[in-house]
Amino acid sequence: MADHAHDHAHASPRPAPAEGAADAFPQGDHDHHACVATALDAAERICAANGARLTDLRRRVLELVLDGHEPVRAYDVLDRLKDERSGAAPPTVYRALDFLLEQGLVHRIESMNAFVGCGLAGRSHAGQFLICDACGRVAEVTDAGTSDRLAALARAAGFTLKRQMVELHGLCPACTTAAGEGDAA
Repeated sequence: MADHAHDHAHASPRPAPAEGAADAFPQGDHDHHACVATALDAAERICAANGARLTDLRRRVLELVLDGHEPVRAYDVLDRLKDERSGAAPPTVYRALDFLLEQGLVHRIESMNAFVGCGLAGRSHAGQFLICDACGRVAEVTDAGTSDRLAALARAAGFTLKRQMVELHGLCPACTTAAGEGDAA
């Protein structure tokens, strides 16, 4: 997940695309093992820099969240943990997920009541998520302009913004292609 963030520099006057937008949904050649390893290494560094401890349990919960590019529910994590640790219970998982949220290592997808790894862990940003209604995959993109405009709207309304998360539902590129192929038949 951490390898989905790329800096985009453009010489043209066109606005830069949202960070990570071009490669938001990993393709078939995506090395997921390396993706997870990179994210876990980054998590270790982020926690150390924050003076927080990424325990073995917290690391394992993060690894289970990162296991795919689909959101995972807390009870799905619990079910997998129970296979490995007899003492795993809901409070254990929720405490670990709360820690990971506090450290900025995961995001909670509100509309799905599920969690995904943060593709921009360690960097301050507002979450913008593309959620595929067909396959369930979620991609994180960041567009500072969108975040700034939403924050300005909130301020103009006298609203004190504490956090910002935008969830967009639709079809990922693979499902869009599959839907188009199905329409042609």
